[in-house]
Order: sequence, then C-alpha cells, then structure tokens
Amino acid sequence: MAVYKRGKTYYYEFQFNGARIQQSAQTGNKEAARQIEAAHRTRLAKGEAGIEESKPMPTLKEFAPRFEAEIETVCADKPATVGFYKEKLRRLLEDSTLAGARLDAIDKAMIDAYKQRRSRKASRYGRPLAPASVNRELACLRRLLRLAQEWKQIPATPKIKLLRGERTREFVLSHRLQPQYLEACPPPLDDVATLMLETGVRPGEAVNLRWTDVYLNPAVHARLGYIAIREGKSDNAKRNLSLTALAAEMLKTRAASKRNGWVFPGGIEDAPVLGTYLDRLHDRVRESLKLPKDFVLHSLRHTMLTRLGESGAEAFTIMKIAGHSSVTVSQRYVHPTPEGMERAFERLEDLNATKFAETGTEGARVPAKVPTSREKAIAIKGNKPVVLKRLGP
Repeated sequence: MAVYKRGKTYYYEFQFNGARIQQSAQTGNKEAARQIEAAHRTRLAKGEAGIEESKPMPTLKEFAPRFEAEIETVCADKPATVGFYKEKLRRLLEDSTLAGARLDAIDKAMIDAYKQRRSRKASRYGRPLAPASVNRELACLRRLLRLAQEWKQIPATPKIKLLRGERTREFVLSHRLQPQYLEACPPPLDDVATLMLETGVRPGEAVNLRWTDVYLNPAVHARLGYIAIREGKSDNAKRNLSLTALAAEMLKTRAASKRNGWVFPGGIEDAPVLGTYLDRLHDRVRESLKLPKDFVLHSLRHTMLTRLGESGAEAFTIMKIAGHSSVTVSQRYVHPTPEGMERAFERLEDLNATKFAETGTEGARVPAKVPTSREKAIAIKGNKPVVLKRLGP
C-alpha cells in the first residue's frame, strides 16, 4: 500500500492481479486517502469473487416507469385496468414527498402522512376527497411496492391500511319503480336503460353496440336472439347475451329507423352517443323522481345481476353473463335461501331419477336405517319381539 502527496492532494498506488492501480484520492487528508484506497481494493476484490455491488435504491418516481411498463404487459387485455393504474400512479407522483422518497423509506408513517394530505384535498366538485378515491391510490401504491419486493428492490412491503368510511353503491331499482323511471327517461336513455335492465350490459358496452352485433333471430337450437359484446374491460367481457322479449322489441323498434351503424347514435356523424350525456340525462330523471344519489346509471346493471341471483342463477352463470374476470365478484349477487337450497336438492333428485331410468337401474332409493339404542336391545324372533339384556347405550 502506498499513499503519497502531490501538492495538496493525496494519491494511492497498489498492485492488483499484476496490474498497477494509481488514482487520486481527491482529498488532502492522509487518513481519508488510506480509507479510500482500502475501499478501492475491496471493490476490486468483490468483482474478482463475482460479488456485485448493490445498486442504489430508486425513488418512487424513478421506479414508476418500470411499474407502468409491467402493468401494460400483464394487463394488456384489460385496457381499463391499465388506464386505472396509470391515473392513480399519476396522482401518487403529484405528491412531491412521496414521489421523491426511496422505496425502502416508504413505511407506515409516510403512508399515513400521505393519507392525511390527500384527505384534506378537495375534489373537482369542491368537496373533500372521498375515502374511495384515496383508497384506490393506496391500492396502486400497494401493488407497486409488492412488485418492487418481487424484483428484490426492497426486502419487505409495509402494511397499507385503507381509509374507513368508503361508500359502496348498492342501489337496486325495484320492479315497482322501474315503469315510473323508464317513463320519465327521455330518448335515448329510455332504450339504453331497457337494454341494461334486460341484459346487464355495462354503460360503455351499450353505447358501443353496433347493428352488426345484434341478432334478433335465434341461432340454431336456440330460442332467443342475442347481442354480441366484442370488447370491454377484459377478454371476459367478450360474450353473447340473450335477448328477453322486452329487449328484442325495443331493438326491433330502433332498427326500423336506424341512421347509421350504431344502435345508439350520437350527435356527431358516425359516432355513438356519449356516456357522459347519458349520465346527465339519468341525473335529471333521478332528481325529478327524488331517488337516492346512489342510483347511478351503472345501478341498472347492478339491478339486473341482483335479479339474476334472486331468480336462482348460480355464481358461474352470473360471471359469464356479467363478463366478470372472477367468480368472486359474481358471488355477491348470490344469496341462497332455504327454499332455494331445497329446490336444488329437488333438481338433483329429478336428475338422478332421469339418469337411472335411462340406464335401466334404480339406484340406492332407500338408505339403510341406523338402529337406535333401544332397537339394539330388541331381537325379533318370528313375529314376537324378545327383549335381550341391555349391554350399553
């Protein structure tokens, strides 16, 4: 080891694997120069042994592009999901404190501080930001940090607790109010609402429906016509939905005076009606009927799916009709009643009877009877019961 001074600066020189290493320590302190020289030797030794230097910890802002690229890849079939994460990530990065924090420094205290700052922000309507809005941003942050842990950027992720008080829209339009609501709806909201109540389509799926996707005549071996949903939130949104008599009649009436390729054309040439326009029409109808604010346009789809569950449809059927990505979402519409469970056993019994009849067998019609303690103490000899010594219960 050789440390020497040139002018006011110390240099160091040593041999490593037959090579001469000579560099400036960029300091006028001899002891500091020795430490710098020792650190240089250590780095070279680690490289020789195949030990990589740890990379500097990225900040949230630096890691964000990598997270966004991953979301675009794994959710390529879910454009709405990609849009959701991009929007929530943008909100997270607007907070300079959080955006500039290293990933390993984002702990519970920092997250709680972020929740407090965001809760004090005003929404575009001038009201305090709803807990649901903040919670969606926290969900984005949670997924980002979990991804960072998977990629070994951080050793662990902090536990993120969502804000309480989040409201869920569970409004269901009753059969009693439905005629009154539809009567108050101006065109084209009345027909869009009818389609949603009869098929369970999303508002976006309804407005993007083309006449080439409407099949009023039933397919082979089918009894009902149908509409084809070509695209949506994910691949699961692509599905065929049967038409009830009311939905089919509405579409036949519209088909008689169709202007272009859209079932619900808008004011602009060759464009469908805007969803925001339908939202405004719905809000006016809701206010005129003095219905709850939780009754949004999407509630019509929720109403149809709820009715499906009440009619006895099981979760997997609802999942296919709704275009859900997971049966977990569909299970919320299934509420088995004692009567419904009993009907399920009746249908099972009918199925078994039919199959046994087809195969020419009877099956196990009468189950073996389990004797009671008293019956165990009685032996039947001829037609007279003989009581034996009781051996136990």
